Amino acid sequence: MKTGVYEHYKGSRYLVIDTVTHSETEELMVLYRTMYGNKDLWVRPYSMFFENITIDSKTLPRFQYIGGENE
Repeated sequence: MKTGVYEHYKGSRYLVIDTVTHSETEELMVLYRTMYGNKDLWVRPYSMFFENITIDSKTLPRFQYIGGENE
């Protein structure tokens, strides 16, 4: 997994910081920060973060890598 800026399929951008492990299930999660508003921290299951979704008959990544934080 590359750290850096990812764009959600709806257009918002997020800074991916690292992966973390859920303390109870040991599920791998992605730790990321919104690049808008309060710049809150969020986690999402790794498998969901990197899954492909289908919108209007097009398959695309839920989040797409854009580049490093300073690019």
